[in-house]
Amino acid sequence: MKVTDPDKLALLYERFKDVCLVEKEVWLEIFLPREVSKGMVLTNVQDRYEVVIDDKEIEATLEANIPLGGKALAAAIQQYRDHVSFIKKG
Repeated sequence: MKVTDPDKLALLYERFKDVCLVEKEVWLEIFLPREVSKGMVLTNVQDRYEVVIDDKEIEATLEANIPLGGKALAAAIQQYRDHVSFIKKG
């Protein structure tokens, strides 16, 4: 299921940036804590997302921005966000 909700996408782009900065490479799978509307929230329960980048040159550009830090990578992700999508895994 491709994520289209703008609020969820904003969180996923931010998470994608953080994971890439920590791992120092473009990651094609990320995790995000599940939203629980009521009841107890378990911090170890996460949703998995496949990251799809539809152009190898854009993937290379994102990769090149990782060593430049968070602001540079965030700007690159923002610029190319139409080429980065997230598919929720079952």
